[in-house]
Formats: sequence, C-alpha cells, structure tokens
Amino acid sequence: MYCVIEKITQKVKSSMGEISIKINIADRVYPLKVNMEEEEIIRRAAKLINDRIKEYQENYAVRDKQDLLSMAVLHYATSSLKAEKKVTVEDTDIAEKVYQLDHLLTEFFSK
Repeated sequence: MYCVIEKITQKVKSSMGEISIKINIADRVYPLKVNMEEEEIIRRAAKLINDRIKEYQENYAVRDKQDLLSMAVLHYATSSLKAEKKVTVEDTDIAEKVYQLDHLLTEFFSK
C-alpha cells in the first residue's frame, strides 16, 4: 500500500512541474528535485553562495571549504535576520500610522 501511495505522490508531483536539477556548491554537486518555478531562484542562490566563497577565498587566508561554507552561511543568515528585523520594524511603523489615521478619521466623522 505504501509503495502505491508513494508512486501516486511522485506522479502528482511530476505533473505539477517538479524537475531534477544538479547544483554545484563549493565544488560539490547536489542533485535536487524542485518545482519548475523555484529552479531559477535555487540556481541564483547557489551562484551567490559560490561567489561569496570565492570572495572569501581571495580575500582571506582560508582554504578549507568547510570554513568558507560556514562563513558564507553566517553572512547570509545574518543578512536574512537583518531583513526580517527591518520588515518587522516597518510593519510596526505602518501599523502605528494606520492606527493614528483610523483615530483621526474616527474623530473627524464623530463630530
């Protein structure tokens, strides 16, 4: 029964546009199955990682791929957290302005 369900799931996924791709990161190839819509983003992400690794390799006396990968991951995780924080702050600011506008409109229309 499990094998039948797994085969049906695979057919449904492939009909929804799932494709197999190979991504090279730090001179290692990773086979992936992704949705067709995600392929470009994943390839761009891999390129960004490889570019960051190359930059660290050229500018620092680090040759170990694991260290370079760790530095790249730290860079992108930090960037992601900064972006999340910025969005949260901006959402809070917008919510405050909407509240103030609502208050002004309520006062205006209650007169």
